[in-house]
Amino acid sequence: MQFDDDARLDTSEVQDVRGSRIPGGRATVGGGVVGLIALVLGLFLGVGPDQLGLTDGSSQPAATASGLAEVEQSCRTGQDANTRDDCRMVAVVNSVQDYWDQEFARRDGTYTASPTVFFSQQVGTACGSATSAVGPFYCPGDRKVYLDLEFFDELRSKFGASGGPFAQAYVVAHEYGHHVQDLTGTLSRSQGGGTGADSNSVKVELQADCYAGVWAHHATTTKDESTGRPLITSLTEADITDGLDAAAAVGDDRIQERFQGRVTPETWTHGSAQQRQQWFREGYRTGDMARCDTFR
Repeated sequence: MQFDDDARLDTSEVQDVRGSRIPGGRATVGGGVVGLIALVLGLFLGVGPDQLGLTDGSSQPAATASGLAEVEQSCRTGQDANTRDDCRMVAVVNSVQDYWDQEFARRDGTYTASPTVFFSQQVGTACGSATSAVGPFYCPGDRKVYLDLEFFDELRSKFGASGGPFAQAYVVAHEYGHHVQDLTGTLSRSQGGGTGADSNSVKVELQADCYAGVWAHHATTTKDESTGRPLITSLTEADITDGLDAAAAVGDDRIQERFQGRVTPETWTHGSAQQRQQWFREGYRTGDMARCDTFR
């Protein structure tokens, strides 16, 4: 995956609070085994940590960094995105939101932008306070995506994904899939979705995978406002393979087999490896969000 070297990155879409402390309150999820279990349960759930039972129950404002955030200093152009992980994530956020803004407009709708918050160790959100153990998540309460960039190391080391820049992009695009669901009302209609292979919880996650594939289909044709050219200039089949590998690595069956030694479909919340790949492929193949109706 390559970005246009001359494109200007919009860092206003990312709030970099790495190294900050939560003002007041505390997160109750620690590291070690407890943190790992929390990560397995919360991975890509797409809702705030309060719904996972991973918070102290208080609603905390997001942490704020002192001084100029690192991404504002370092992530200015597509060239930066081609050389730094955090700048790459800024560029992916820009590309994903550019696409959905244009797609909503095409459908006579209005897209409301959602910031991504880069944090380290712990963060305060409108959904409660959480630690990095939760993994990436979307909080409907403040309509923000939360991401500790060290998660991508966990994706490789603990979950066996091959990694790569597009595997990271898939994670971000999946979380923005939940934001699209929030804007269209799908999340509110699916609250309390339960567990099991045919539960609404699984259908919500698979639809977010499909929406990630829809964005990937259009990623190299969605124009960046600063240049009038696509921000992403190259997306190869090898990149898509990395994304599919990441989707499979966080399938419920793969996670259960790896961490508990058996597969229990009645407790699924995200779908199997095969299902997650299938729906990402459907979005990528068609480029049409209407083909992402996992509830039918």
